[in-house]
Amino acid sequence: MADKVKITLVKSTIGAVPKHRETVKAMGLRKLHHSVILPNNQATQGQIQQIRHLIKVEEVEE
Repeated sequence: MADKVKITLVKSTIGAVPKHRETVKAMGLRKLHHSVILPNNQATQGQIQQIRHLIKVEEVEE
């Protein structure tokens, strides 16, 4: 398991549940196709599970 993951927003948050919009914002994602690299820990995995229909996740080896 990688220690970091690259998360890319691939679907718009327009019409999404407000809680999911806040999760996207908390992860640091701003626009469509914007990517962030976050640590692969339990908190991040929980956020990924909540908005898995809006994002694409890739493992990053560093």
